[in-house]
Amino acid sequence: MHNNPALIGLLAYILLGLSLCSLRPDSPPEAAVIPVSATLGGDDTEGYQRAYAPRLFEFPADHGPHPDFRTEWWYATGNLADTMGRRFGYQLTLFRVALSPNLPSVDSDWGTRQVYMGHFALTDVAGNQHYGFERFSRAAVGLAGAQAHPFQVWLEDWSFAGAGDTGTLYPLRIQAQEQGIALDITLKPVKPVVFQGDRGLSQKSAEPGNASYYYSYTRLESHGTVQVNGRNYTVSGASWLDREWSTSALGSDQSGWDWFALQLDDGRDLMFYRLRGQDGAMDRHSSGILVDVGGATRKIDAADVKLESQAIWISPETGDRYPSRWRLQVPTEKLDLTISPFIEDQEMRLSVRYWEGAVAVIGTAADKPITGQGYVEMTRYETAP
Repeated sequence: MHNNPALIGLLAYILLGLSLCSLRPDSPPEAAVIPVSATLGGDDTEGYQRAYAPRLFEFPADHGPHPDFRTEWWYATGNLADTMGRRFGYQLTLFRVALSPNLPSVDSDWGTRQVYMGHFALTDVAGNQHYGFERFSRAAVGLAGAQAHPFQVWLEDWSFAGAGDTGTLYPLRIQAQEQGIALDITLKPVKPVVFQGDRGLSQKSAEPGNASYYYSYTRLESHGTVQVNGRNYTVSGASWLDREWSTSALGSDQSGWDWFALQLDDGRDLMFYRLRGQDGAMDRHSSGILVDVGGATRKIDAADVKLESQAIWISPETGDRYPSRWRLQVPTEKLDLTISPFIEDQEMRLSVRYWEGAVAVIGTAADKPITGQGYVEMTRYETAP
């Protein structure tokens, strides 16, 4: 969940195929769209580390890669606007996936045990357009990779890059471009890092090890440029950065999730992911966090949240049916929020199909009006084959 459980083990078998294919595939081998739930189970974990217990996070090392785990990602979303108020949303996610813990060494510059996938999206609210792109590459001959000193994660010219050669994460520059759509922004934290779940251990299902190590920066000042069809816009706004690594997540009785990352105008930030059972009900491992103005946190459990869908959007391209407005209540915090997409069609129609987009928030906090913005991700709403 970004958390995702943000697409753990994502496309592992497709990426395994890429280790034997062309240098820089722009799309996966021809195949049906893969249900996200099929890639997130606890199978095929032998030889990898798993997230069993809380650990001591070490920075800057933990900003870099963890190749002993099967999957990890660096994930940023944000809401931006230019000086005239034209609004944009963005997502950039770079995934590292291990092909196997036991691949033999290959005496070649092209040999690698790691492959990378990237998802880049831009929502142009005024233009009522959402653009989504995908890339794949091996971690070989400089095409893709991750390092802590200096901090950088890249997939060709899509990248996260920190400042200096000490491993400092901020200011963090994010860059991506594809087919006349581009993003070049710099992020600086307003609040300190927060650790999700139990001191950074985010348990996703009942089986020990079905968990991730997960930390976030929930509010980042953001400045830079976006480009839409060759036209540049100078923008500013707020972003959210998630880091997760894992080997397995979902149990056999779970089908997908809905993830909410909300920045409220009273200075608080709320993340909640609803894990869904095969029957669509909220799983007890659903979880989240509330971050106050100063960065202090309170863990949110499934029992603390009431979440209901209030409308449905049907994709004209895929026929998939997604919730398109939600009411999210946290009674213990006296929060009652209505969450609506800035535009309905923010479906990512890639090798994994899901909905991820910029949203507006209105509601009440302790019976006083409140607004906000954020991002929502929804997986496993595929229509039956």
